[in-house]
Amino acid sequence: MFGSLGLPELLIILAIVVLIFGVNKLPRLGKGLGEGIRNFKDSVKTEKKNETDDTASSD
Repeated sequence: MFGSLGLPELLIILAIVVLIFGVNKLPRLGKGLGEGIRNFKDSVKTEKKNETDDTASSD
């Protein structure tokens, strides 16, 4: 899917993002995206840990 995206395509996408959000909002947007990804990973790890604990306690 993403194998066909080259450098020119990525630069065009980046330019469009800058035009839409503006230069001042990009750091906040990146920070929010990073925090969201981090929270998602933490919740997945917690869910796996709870699932493992539940299977161990039922044995």
